[in-house]
Amino acid sequence: MGVRLEIYGGTDRIGNREAVERINLDAGDILAVVGPTGSGKSELLADIEQLADGDTPSRRIVRLLVNGSAPDACLRASSVVATLSQRTNFIMDITVGGFVDMHAASLHKESGAWADEVVLLANTLCGEPMRENSLLQRLSGGQTRALMIADIALMSDAPVVLIDEVENAGIDKHQALSVLCGYGKITVMATHDPILMLSSPARLVMSEGGMRSLVAVSPEEEKCRATLSALDAKLLYARELLRKGGTIQEEYFA
Repeated sequence: MGVRLEIYGGTDRIGNREAVERINLDAGDILAVVGPTGSGKSELLADIEQLADGDTPSRRIVRLLVNGSAPDACLRASSVVATLSQRTNFIMDITVGGFVDMHAASLHKESGAWADEVVLLANTLCGEPMRENSLLQRLSGGQTRALMIADIALMSDAPVVLIDEVENAGIDKHQALSVLCGYGKITVMATHDPILMLSSPARLVMSEGGMRSLVAVSPEEEKCRATLSALDAKLLYARELLRKGGTIQEEYFA
């Protein structure tokens, strides 16, 4: 199935036309959306989520094409965009396995066949593992985000995934991005993390609610990403060691 997401520029908060007039994303593409807090990143994600048709404050038009045509009403009803927001709270008094089974049934998939796989994948993303019989409301924020990422990656048929600041989830951000992109979905992520910014072939810079520029990652930036990733790995090592009761030595960071 050939899938394309087209984003057509509208106006910023001042009323000026957006500098970026059009963005095309195909299956497997990743786009990082960057900019200061309040620059319009979440607003852009919202426009994509609802497939805006010039009917939002930004006046953007977002089109999703499947095999060259707009999806029919049946496909749109089944949700073509999956969103992973910064805040996910469960109110259902149910186990993790029960939640996965319920979601599978709502997607017309075989219930009872997904829980093992979803939980196994989720546990590769978070430090403290969950179980199928873990209560949904007792999960930590990181476990909750890990569960939703695994759920989206494995069960959701939505060809587009929106991620809002996955680096704040307390999970393995690199593994999370790899999991979502490994299933051929179009991934649009708002992020403040420099490594995630450089993990995308291009980054869309937001300012004053408008799409200001589309910057391709240069060969020099790819080298910088390797350096930053090495530093980040040391920080992650120190974090895991300290929160498990260990101690660190200065020599490790020399």
